[in-house]
Amino acid sequence: MSTDDVDIAEEISADAFHALDLRLRGAGDPDPVRRPDGSAWIARTRRLVATDGPGCWVAEADGAVVGIATSIRREQVWCLVTFAVRPGLQGSGIGARLLAAAERHGAGCPRAMLSASADPLAARRYHAAGFALHPHLRLEGPVDRSALPVVTGLRAGTEADREWLDDLDRHHRGGPHGPDHDALAADGDLVVAADRSGYAYASPHRLVVLAAREEATARMLLWECLARAEGSFLASHVTAVNAWAVDVGLAARLVLSTRGYLGLRGMAPPAPYLHDGALL
Repeated sequence: MSTDDVDIAEEISADAFHALDLRLRGAGDPDPVRRPDGSAWIARTRRLVATDGPGCWVAEADGAVVGIATSIRREQVWCLVTFAVRPGLQGSGIGARLLAAAERHGAGCPRAMLSASADPLAARRYHAAGFALHPHLRLEGPVDRSALPVVTGLRAGTEADREWLDDLDRHHRGGPHGPDHDALAADGDLVVAADRSGYAYASPHRLVVLAAREEATARMLLWECLARAEGSFLASHVTAVNAWAVDVGLAARLVLSTRGYLGLRGMAPPAPYLHDGALL
């Protein structure tokens, strides 16, 4: 993938995931909305092409881009960021070749992570590639502000905190977020524990990523993110080993559901850790 491919890559990604949402829509669910603004996706992918060019690929047919895969390598962990084939062309072998090309970027990495949609075809492909699939729990809805506890020991994070944030990421994932902090910061504000025992990126509407050394710190960070929420709030990547997050979410009167999977190879589900959907 080159930077010249990124705009069409965004179009394919948006079309593919919208088509999947339409296919998996349940009875009574609202009509899915195609990604309305791809600017953040484009900015993130341009960064990935710059930092991890060998992990970012496109597939072409008759001179047109028909599929994309982006991935990153961070020390001991390889992460698949985005993987999509133009609607109508799935099942033709394009996806298998794209995934194989992207995985070469992680050659020798003992760990691998990906965040998978609820697409059963994708789940089968990832399972065949050696990934154990751990269901995502989702917590979503308006926060019951009467349930919010008093939280202390936290402060706003800065770029000066990134070194110890990366050490915490190494503990959980085997690799830091490193150059991905800029993308995470674009998605949400950084709040950290004053004793450097945990951090979270969150916007007023969703949790981006949360990591801590102990559950008590993780709970405080999630409560703080909920306290800053405006309207409906979403924490969409909660694995079963992070039951503490379910406790907090249900106490705040969020709605619990399931959707998609965390795919892991060579590692157990990290905890206390709630991953980002793209940068993990």
